[in-house]
Amino acid sequence: MTASQHDARAVHLAQINVATLRHPLDDPRMAAFVELLDPVNAAADSAPGFVWRLVEEGAVDATALRPAGEDVIVNMSVWETQEALWDFTYRSGHLEVMRRRREWFERHVEAHLVLWWIPAGHLPTVDEALERLADLQAHGPSPRAFTFASSYTADEAARHLQVPSP
Repeated sequence: MTASQHDARAVHLAQINVATLRHPLDDPRMAAFVELLDPVNAAADSAPGFVWRLVEEGAVDATALRPAGEDVIVNMSVWETQEALWDFTYRSGHLEVMRRRREWFERHVEAHLVLWWIPAGHLPTVDEALERLADLQAHGPSPRAFTFASSYTADEAARHLQVPSP
């Protein structure tokens, strides 16, 4: 999908979630998770409303990227709508991973998932995403950094985040 397919006001939903590994990915206790990576990523890639996901250059996923710590993996993607992301997360094979996450990942005390609206065609950077997550952790949900449980529409975010003209 290209930016030319959207008008200037079109937006997409970006998300990042972080997960602290209980064991290294090559540990046998992580084998079931590692085996689910390819099918779940393929399902995301073909899901209605999917736009983009972070992958390491020359790889098929982002598990080797460790911008949030050596034992923390990140998942970052862009979706046409919040509903599309919700449907993939909770109404697809991805739900199996969610149900088993405590086998593979530590429980996070702070927020580990953040959503935010971006202009269609913009691909967020990991630094941008981690800054949004830090904002959510420090200040709670807002139009610039929110969760499924405390979400904002793109219109609400745009109204709140507009900078008045001088």
